[in-house]
Amino acid sequence: MNSKILATLVLSAFVFTAALAHEFWLEAPRFRLQPGDTVNVHTFIGADFKGEPWTTKAAKIQCLTRFGPTPGDSTDLTPKNATDTDTFRTGFTFARPGTHIVLLQSTSSFIELPADQFTAYLREEGLDYALKLRQENDQMAQPGRETYRRCAKTLIQVGEAGATAAVTDSACRHVYGLPLELVPEQNPYRLAADKALTVRVLRAGRPAFGAAVQVWQRQPGGLPTTHFTTRANQNGRILLRLSGPGPYLLAAVDMSAAPAKLRARADWQSTWASLTFAGPAATARLPTKH
Repeated sequence: MNSKILATLVLSAFVFTAALAHEFWLEAPRFRLQPGDTVNVHTFIGADFKGEPWTTKAAKIQCLTRFGPTPGDSTDLTPKNATDTDTFRTGFTFARPGTHIVLLQSTSSFIELPADQFTAYLREEGLDYALKLRQENDQMAQPGRETYRRCAKTLIQVGEAGATAAVTDSACRHVYGLPLELVPEQNPYRLAADKALTVRVLRAGRPAFGAAVQVWQRQPGGLPTTHFTTRANQNGRILLRLSGPGPYLLAAVDMSAAPAKLRARADWQSTWASLTFAGPAATARLPTKH
């Protein structure tokens, strides 16, 4: 094969795989708000914690909800009976002091990749189980037919974290039953700098042993975003040290055999999960209302 053609094919496969592997997350203009603020919580997709707007199509949203720091305090913006031309709202009012969570689950989408690109994608994302099954079932030469869905959560602090009771942490530490979910066991807004934060990775509510978790931290002053990968232990936990105010993006992906109802279009089902929040900031000040 001509070397130029080969180089082009390799580059195309790399670019395609990188595009497919872009993370998805939720992010408000500010992670710290005053009681009563109304802000849009945006959906982003991109690499290295730099993103573009994901979509405006309401039909792509299976769930979009805010949960407040006290039981019963919630806002559901999930579109109802959406058509392909409908858009969805992202403006939430954060009335009560405490830590709020906004979560989104997308509907399923489908894609088919040539065999070599699918293999490269599995290796890039650390999806060892799916790769092992393809090897054992002699499927390495077959295209990868996949259905994928996205689950994103963001934590937003309303009022000063130190001024609110610990009971207002309950929303951020709650398990919401997403198919793949990142659940902090401490409130990052109440941690001191360099203290440990443990996060559970849950697959269908159970510990996702060995799951690869990507961690990004934006740096102040225009410094490069930091990134590393860690894996969940036997209890599905990862351990982090919050070295600065962030914000932080945690992301994980899981792949398993597609459910029977989707087998006509897909052999595999992937689920992409993310969690965003700001870290401890003892000197952080809330914006002043005018």
